[in-house]
Order: sequence, then structure tokens, then C-alpha cells
Amino acid sequence: MTKLNSEIRITESTRDAIQGLPQFIPTERKVEYLNALLKVGFDTLDAGSFVSPKAIPQMADTREVLQQLDRSGSATRIMVLAANSKGVNMAAEMNEVDDISFPFSVSAEFLKRNTNLSHTEAIRNIDAFLNICANAKKQLVVYLTMAFGNPYGEHWSVDSVVEQAALLYKMGVRIMPLSDITGEANESKITEVYRALTATFPDCRFGLHLHSDKATWKPKVTAAWNSGCREFDTVLGGLGGCPMTGKEMLGNLDTFDLLAFAIENKISVKLNTQTMKHVPLLYQG
Repeated sequence: MTKLNSEIRITESTRDAIQGLPQFIPTERKVEYLNALLKVGFDTLDAGSFVSPKAIPQMADTREVLQQLDRSGSATRIMVLAANSKGVNMAAEMNEVDDISFPFSVSAEFLKRNTNLSHTEAIRNIDAFLNICANAKKQLVVYLTMAFGNPYGEHWSVDSVVEQAALLYKMGVRIMPLSDITGEANESKITEVYRALTATFPDCRFGLHLHSDKATWKPKVTAAWNSGCREFDTVLGGLGGCPMTGKEMLGNLDTFDLLAFAIENKISVKLNTQTMKHVPLLYQG
């Protein structure tokens, strides 16, 4: 197995923070907010998505937002989400984009709800997206949602997660963050899943995209860290939630909570915490 790092990699997911908000965040405010985040030192900034504006109205201005980002002096990678060939091609054409993410799922039900794709169609698309990304010198990140349980009554097991990861691995995917967006995860499931995946695919990166309340995030993050996870998605203030689940929206892991976890456990973090404290407010509900 690869040697574990003592440093956390953090993806700040502004896209996930605002995608379900009821009122549109003006383009200029998004730009101001993202430019402030670029000065903090996140490894990756999930800055938007190329999806249908009818489905996710907040992301209708992603191209305009990306074109106004100031990346001078910043090593932060810019990631956007896309769920179909049109979106992936749009993202691939932009010099501002480094990584393109696709929301795959262990759950066929959620995959259909979220992308309107069957499992077979999604796999076929991912294969095409890998080629598009390779030609455009972009990196494809495939999220495995519903990785710790299933809220729709479908079968779920650790083996089923490993099976889907194996399918993606064979295709060439090496970055597969695991998502829990409906609160199915617990310490036991997290430990079992990460131990199984890191033992089977030691050259892959399996991060954690966690939606959780303030009472349960810490044991879950601790379980993930102790099981080898070194990459976490966060949102300042814990804002956000997925509007496509048909379930109650849970907020994201708060960046400040993860930072406190790192300090408590003497884990190295590259963030400029003073700059982070002065990031302007994006939304006040």
C-alpha cells in the first residue's frame, strides 16, 4: 500500500454550497467570493457546473464566472461538474478548468434522478469523458455517490461499492471521492468501505464528500481519516445540500470544522486561515 500522508487535501465546494439556494446569487458576487477563496490555498475549488439551467438555475452563469477568476499567485485547481457530453465538452474547452467531475452513483435510482442516465449509459459516458479529458489535458474526477448506504431501498453493501470502483478503475479512473449526501453513513460503514477500497486500489485517491449535521460530522471524519482518507470536500459555514435526492437537504462538512479537526490531531493544513476568516459572505438566508 502507498504510504499515508500527514496532510489533508481540501476541495472547497462552492458549487455544492449554492446549487440548491432559492434565490439566484449574482454573477459578480460569485466572482468576488471565488476570487477570495483562491487566496486561501485550497487544493481544489469546485467552482461551478455545466448542466441544464432548468435543473440547476444557480449554475447558468458558470462560464461567465470562470472567465472572471483571478488565479494569479494561486496554485488552486479549478473543478467544474458536468453530467453529459455537451457539458463536458464545454468545460474541456475552457483554459480556466483543470478538473471535470462526474456524479456517478452506487445507486441506480439516484443516478437516474441526478443525471437521467442508466448505469450502462453512465459507464459509456465516463469512457467518452476520459478521452475528452485526456485530449484537453484535463483530469476527470468521478464521484461515487451513495457510497455508504442507500435511502431508496436498493441493495447496498461494501462489496457493491468495491465492484463499482473496480469497474471505474479498469476504465482508467484514479480519483473517486465517496459521497454521503443523505446521511446514510456511520463510523462502521465508513471504516469498512475505506479499508476495502484502499487495500484493493492503493494507487487511487478516495476522498470524502460528506453531508452531515453538527452532531455527527466529527466521528465520521475521524473514521475516514483513521481508515486512510486524506482528501475532504468542505464548504465554509456548512452551506448547501443536494436538491436532486428527493430527501431533506443536509449541509456540507464545514471548512472550519475540518480545520479544527486537523489542529486537534496535529495534521498539516496548507490553508491561510487568516485570509479564510475574511472571505466575504456569499449568502444569508
